[in-house]
Amino acid sequence: MSKGYRIHASTGIHRGDREYQQDQVCLLNHPRHAGCLLAVVADGMGGRSGGRKASDQVMLTARQLFDRYDPLADDARALLRQIVEESHLVIKLTAVSAEQEPHSTIAAYLVNPSGESHWVHAGDSRIYHFRRGSMVFRTMDHSYVQTLVNQGDISEEEATDHPHANILMGCLGTENDPPVDLHAVPRVGPGDAFLACSDGIWHHFTPDELASAVAMLGAREACEFLIQKARSRAKGMGDNLSLAIVKFEPLT
Repeated sequence: MSKGYRIHASTGIHRGDREYQQDQVCLLNHPRHAGCLLAVVADGMGGRSGGRKASDQVMLTARQLFDRYDPLADDARALLRQIVEESHLVIKLTAVSAEQEPHSTIAAYLVNPSGESHWVHAGDSRIYHFRRGSMVFRTMDHSYVQTLVNQGDISEEEATDHPHANILMGCLGTENDPPVDLHAVPRVGPGDAFLACSDGIWHHFTPDELASAVAMLGAREACEFLIQKARSRAKGMGDNLSLAIVKFEPLT
């Protein structure tokens, strides 16, 4: 690889203190193009069967579409939009056989062999971009409390413990079309890192804490550390946890 970096990546998942796991995460290497990868986090909602069916469907759709993707000829933004829209439609169809209406968030980032990256998200699963231990950018949640923060009614700190923190304004599987928020990183380089995670992770950390953990630890070690620390801070009341970390390390 001639781009001056090597990719180190890992995922982590834990049931937390819930009875069952509705989060899903995957990290896919392209079968035909080295240096092309897709990370996806999906936080399912809707009872034992509904939420898991929804997040499983996001994973299945992402795998199928990414397998057909050609980074040299296809539009990355169109791929991500298609993953959201097709997942949304199939989740709505699965509602017939689910005990509750199934919904899911999505947070996905694609890295092309050129070093260009594209993101998409819907709901309150997040993607962070860190560079040398500092946050460069993060996605904005499609949630009620994020709307209050944007309006200046409450602070980011107050949003964390707000009683309506779990109310989403948009996700997959609802009656309304899901939001499709896209973001692009024109070129990644040594010292960059991406983190996608469900709210079971980010709820328990400041951006600076996340940035430090990802910078100081290897990808796998950072996943393990953040899950362990989030479990500790949840004090027996923790949600499902899932995350995918990709670090672009300098060549040595």
